[in-house]
Amino acid sequence: MAAEAVVFYPSPAIGHLISMVELGRLILTHRPSLSVHIILPPAPYQADATAPYIAAVSASTPSIAFHRLPPPPATAVFPNSPHHEMLMIETLRLTLPHLRRKLQQIVSESAAVHGLIVDFFNTAALSVAAELEIPCYNFFTSGAACLAFFLHFPTLHGSHTESFGDLGRTTILEIPGAPKLPASEVPKILLDRNDDVYRCFLEFTTRWPEFAGLIVNTFDALESEAVRAISAGLCVPDLPTPPLYCIGPLIGDGGARKEGGGAGSGADCLAWLDSQPKQSVVFLSFGSLGVFSREQLREIAIGLERSGQRFLWVVRDPPSGEDTRGNADVLLKDPELSLEGLLPDGFLERTEGRGYVVKSWAPQVEVLGHESVGGFVTHCGWNSVLEAIRAGVPMVAWPLYAEQNFNRVLLVEEIRIALPMVERNDGSGFVEAAEVERCVKELMEIEGSGELVRRSMVEMKNAAEDALRNDSGSSRVGLVRLVDSLMHQRVRDSGKP
Repeated sequence: MAAEAVVFYPSPAIGHLISMVELGRLILTHRPSLSVHIILPPAPYQADATAPYIAAVSASTPSIAFHRLPPPPATAVFPNSPHHEMLMIETLRLTLPHLRRKLQQIVSESAAVHGLIVDFFNTAALSVAAELEIPCYNFFTSGAACLAFFLHFPTLHGSHTESFGDLGRTTILEIPGAPKLPASEVPKILLDRNDDVYRCFLEFTTRWPEFAGLIVNTFDALESEAVRAISAGLCVPDLPTPPLYCIGPLIGDGGARKEGGGAGSGADCLAWLDSQPKQSVVFLSFGSLGVFSREQLREIAIGLERSGQRFLWVVRDPPSGEDTRGNADVLLKDPELSLEGLLPDGFLERTEGRGYVVKSWAPQVEVLGHESVGGFVTHCGWNSVLEAIRAGVPMVAWPLYAEQNFNRVLLVEEIRIALPMVERNDGSGFVEAAEVERCVKELMEIEGSGELVRRSMVEMKNAAEDALRNDSGSSRVGLVRLVDSLMHQRVRDSGKP
């Protein structure tokens, strides 16, 4: 007998894939008779490999099936854009015919397809879903306040004639449910209204009212104002807002292990943490695309050494072209480099015992959950934020790309579970050693601002646990509402018994 199905279509980044997989697993816990299909688009750039993670999920959850789409034709012409997001959007657009064929195959082999759940980068898939009469949902993998911003983005566009980058910090954007935002702090890809990537996101967000629902990886107590504003329709003044489903915090288990090189490996760092005092270690990690120039790596090293604090640091190779502020060159790596060649002479020897450096990767969920870890210097990627909240680890916010500047404003000024890392005031995003030293010391101090964010984080950790409690938690209620919506939509029926 053919199974009823739900189909997921993430964007290529592994963080987005993990969130989709966890949502699929969560839906299966509530409706185990369903079959979950995850369609994998081609990756247009070098990022963390997904194959080990997919193999681990396939082995542990047979009800989840993965389908890889072929890449665009070799003759495809891609835009010459400084933003890797534009490369991704164009790759996904060129892949739409392959998506249509794969969905048609899944429809033909299933008793019914109850929904297509897409990443926001895959908004163009709305047209394919409509053609095949499949209800389409947007799974927004960042927070509700950021979702409020994007829902309100077409309104903001119509209210201003200048680019947000030109408006600068003195112009404050009013977004229902979100903290007041200096115009210069919008996601970097939206700073220039004449940029192709800006136009693509304007087109996407204009279409978001067409979705059957908006799913967001957050919980009510974390972003209550944003949840209320979206649910009340305040972010889209002229059109109905789709129903909102808060189902977080969803985090993965870290995926398949992989080893780093140099001074330590991802697995060995856990053994090192076992030897450290409770809540004494600062963990520094910046996501799958978080890379720094050689000069910035050296400044971080100097700041850590001068701070006198214990640390665990994940170091990635610098990009080709030394561009670390969101350009496509970030994704083109030089051949593997040694830690000794990247860090100041003698740094590893001088910090031996109180510092541990891992090349490329560490099991972040397990690290944050270790009792020796007392602070987290992060790029403010939303998955990392939620992992820190679940572990109750306060943060230093150091945004690098995408919506991370927005997340810093939210975490520092609204929720108050992070301290800000202050970049050099020249637009370069560069952070000097003295600032690294100051932030690390401040985060770990037993009094002052470090203690305040630590207390706030404990409260938020407890709120996250409450949201996930059986039946009564707000996110469990959100999941039930989502599954009920999926099962009661008018669906495409293949006619199979």
